[in-house]
Amino acid sequence: MDVQEVLRFADEMVFAKTGEHLDDLQKAILLGVWEGQKYSHIAETSYCSEGHVRNIASKLWKRLSNVLDEEVTQSNLRSTLERRQVFIVSQNFGKDFVFCNVNVSTDSQSPEVPKDRSPSTPTSDTSQPQTRLDLADAPHISLLCDSPDGDSFASRTSELATLEKWIVQEKCNLAAISGLSGIGKTALSLHLIQKIQHNFEYVIWRNLRHSQPLETTLKNLLKFLLNQSEIELPTSIPDRLSLLMEFLRKNRCLIIIDDVQTILSSGQLAGNYRPECENYSILFRQIGETTHNSCLILNSWEPPREITALKGEKSPVRSLQLKGIGTAAAEIFRQKSLLNPETWENLINTYRGNPLWLKIVATTIQEIFRGRVAEFLKYDMLFLGEELAATLHPQINRLSELEKKLICRLSREANSVSIEQLLQDADLSPSELFNGLQSLGRRSLVEIEERENETLFSVCPVVRQYVISNPVC
Repeated sequence: MDVQEVLRFADEMVFAKTGEHLDDLQKAILLGVWEGQKYSHIAETSYCSEGHVRNIASKLWKRLSNVLDEEVTQSNLRSTLERRQVFIVSQNFGKDFVFCNVNVSTDSQSPEVPKDRSPSTPTSDTSQPQTRLDLADAPHISLLCDSPDGDSFASRTSELATLEKWIVQEKCNLAAISGLSGIGKTALSLHLIQKIQHNFEYVIWRNLRHSQPLETTLKNLLKFLLNQSEIELPTSIPDRLSLLMEFLRKNRCLIIIDDVQTILSSGQLAGNYRPECENYSILFRQIGETTHNSCLILNSWEPPREITALKGEKSPVRSLQLKGIGTAAAEIFRQKSLLNPETWENLINTYRGNPLWLKIVATTIQEIFRGRVAEFLKYDMLFLGEELAATLHPQINRLSELEKKLICRLSREANSVSIEQLLQDADLSPSELFNGLQSLGRRSLVEIEERENETLFSVCPVVRQYVISNPVC
């Protein structure tokens, strides 16, 4: 079992017994322990304390023990899960047993888990082909703060139409959806699947939150696409990539990869890879530059460098930078039963329509002010709180020194600043300044406006407050 098989196997077992999926930290602990990592390392990569990780791990081992009806500990996790998977596969050998795959007919609006049939079994309606889906890595759509099930998603109609045009009509090969954490990239992609899945024979969702190497990702994709759990795959990356590209040429596949920023480097300008993940550029370039019948969607805080180099209106590579949801965010406030609707627009503008930020602030207003937005605004302050600051920390922390210097300079100003002012005050050459501003823009951390034929730059109030309150520079 590779790490992704472990994750899906454990998650399916827990869900079958409890009706609940493992959360992100539980998954990080599970995979970290599987790979022999210490709790201190898991805590560092998960941005929390070692004590918190130990506490969650203890509860996780108890939950798995109850699910599997035998004691599970940090030391016996690997042997227990491997033995249990062999048992389940042997018990279901020769039966219509599907693990983590989902089948949906083309007239379906949402994925359905197959019950009494395998992926190859036809439905009673044989006039249309079936779509095989593997959404085991995808979060449940109701858990997302910018849920397509609510009215707040109505503002994404334009983005959905754009993506559908690119992918279905113009047959683009590679599309990147970028934006700050919580802006709605994942929700948009899930809603997109519901709209366009019938155009594809295969739809796959994968998450790179644990920065798995390319060879693991390729193996994982090929095992599903070829519909053989124990297939003998080539060992080299070029051979696996060649096999994948051959499949993408012969079949119509939609592959969504979430959290792509985890394979990108910290401390450098946007879009550069971590050294151990550099070969992902080969995958992205091949999918973007060669002719085939499929599409790869990348969700990331920032686009990989191949996207910025290859994208264009006539190119098979496209890029969509996601902004806030605007006044449609009022639905979040209605769901939280906030009061004083005449003040909501002020709050939405301040937090730039970011669904996650607004959900966090709305919760604070509900808990402290009993939902009275006017009373909250009376204090004339931009409240971040630990939860919101925690969402910004990993994004600001990954900036290069040049970007940190620039964002600190911009945060000292309440108003927009011109390039001429920045050149005078920031002690940077024009080349350094342009590189830094461009990189911050790709990370969605700088706002740009034009005024009297002059380009001006600023950071949004939330980011400015974070930079002022934390030792970034």
